[in-house]
Amino acid sequence: MKEKKKKKISGIQKRNNLNFYLYISPWLIFFLALTVYPMIKSLSLAFTDSSFNGKGNFIGLENFLQAFTADPRFWAAFKNTICYVLMYVPLSLILSFFLGWLLSRNVKFLGFWRTVFYLPYITAGVAVTILWGWIFNGTYGVINYILSLFGIQGPNWLGDKRLALGCIVVMCLWSLGNQILIMLAGIQDIPDSYYESAKIDGAGTLRQVFSITLPLSTPTIFFNLVIGVISAFQLFNQPYILTQGGPVNSTVTVAMLIFQNAFQYGKMGYASCIAWCLFVVIMIFTGIIEVTQKKWVFYDN
Repeated sequence: MKEKKKKKISGIQKRNNLNFYLYISPWLIFFLALTVYPMIKSLSLAFTDSSFNGKGNFIGLENFLQAFTADPRFWAAFKNTICYVLMYVPLSLILSFFLGWLLSRNVKFLGFWRTVFYLPYITAGVAVTILWGWIFNGTYGVINYILSLFGIQGPNWLGDKRLALGCIVVMCLWSLGNQILIMLAGIQDIPDSYYESAKIDGAGTLRQVFSITLPLSTPTIFFNLVIGVISAFQLFNQPYILTQGGPVNSTVTVAMLIFQNAFQYGKMGYASCIAWCLFVVIMIFTGIIEVTQKKWVFYDN
């Protein structure tokens, strides 16, 4: 049999290949150094009793046994985090779709309204969280002051274990600007011909929303859903600054538990164990979304 001739690579192709690897090398180096290596290192620490300096002895599955059987804050943190995800993510999707749809309806000063809705997203941080703490303050907060004008005595919002997590959800919903703009872009990408045909058939505004806008926005909703779930599971700043996990561990989150064990208690091995448990839970939720999206995401192709 005749040997197959090897395909010769031209000089231009070689140079293009070299340029490609040169261009991606900074990202690849940082990805390996700041993502892959820390993940491998944390996985190895999860099976040790390492302290803050990263030195410790191999103890097998003891960290996982402690988490699942002897640490009540572990289950409280996962319960609170999952409750937050189940409250925040659906509300964020509904609000971002509704506001994105409103902004797509030929409103005046569209650029101004985009800026108004996006500003909370870029200003969200420690200062804004403290500001919300003043708003929810049970003694001199703005909400309770307004309620007092109507003769209503407001509760201690962040000091009540039944209300504290809900207050954090409201606070985080305030900074939906990024999701709103993504949703607006997806809605504006829908061809006008669909709406024109619907109008000819006598479809009203609500019928157009539920029969055209919503189905054709499902790819954008799917994107926001995945990103929202992943980010919601990593909630840390708001409960850590406002409540420190209280009252009675009602707002302690998994990310906060990881931080406390690693940097306050010096249990780096145990913190790595919790981090990998969180990683597995996020992967499960993301996998469920990925599998089920075939039944509800409509791609117009």
